[in-house]
Amino acid sequence: MTTPPARRASVESPAGIPDSLPLPGRFAHLHPDDGACLMEAAALMSSGRFTDSPAGTHPTLAALARVVNDSVGDDTRHALWPLAADLAGARPAERDYAPLLAGAVVDAARLVRPTSRRLARHGRACRGRAQKLAHAPAAGPAARITDLLWWRGPGRRRLEQALGVLCGAPDADQRLSGLLREAVAQARDGAGGEAPSRERRCNR
Repeated sequence: MTTPPARRASVESPAGIPDSLPLPGRFAHLHPDDGACLMEAAALMSSGRFTDSPAGTHPTLAALARVVNDSVGDDTRHALWPLAADLAGARPAERDYAPLLAGAVVDAARLVRPTSRRLARHGRACRGRAQKLAHAPAAGPAARITDLLWWRGPGRRRLEQALGVLCGAPDADQRLSGLLREAVAQARDGAGGEAPSRERRCNR
């Protein structure tokens, strides 16, 4: 039996979200008629393109938002939907932003597993890199490559491992949604003028 496409949000849309957006759903989608994850909604609002890696959102924050979107229950996901508007333009330019955010997620995971030595090491590593970059000059081509390699290697692994711990907590929805809300608020406060990179479709 063919499943009908997800209906578009109407009067039930959370405040601040256009009625034309698809309804929230888990994972990536091929077309808006199937629904949208939080980052796909942010992309539609910022550029009209359907991608889960919009140029206006910092990649580390987008990675956090994708995991939270896919891991929480339907009610929590719907409550997070208004964050799409803020995620659409949340791309701090500071080089220390990625390790600071990854470190914050690791610290949140340590509240669940306070005796984890691995999480403690990861937290120290993230803070150390953030301190190193805090007063670094504006990123040139070589620095951007270095930062990208860190994010695609140890940075992403540390973030994902910490999120795995949080997803296994009994109150995972509360912890994950609170973490994302705080991260979005901080990113919006510190958003800079970094030139956006090319958007990528469904790059999870």
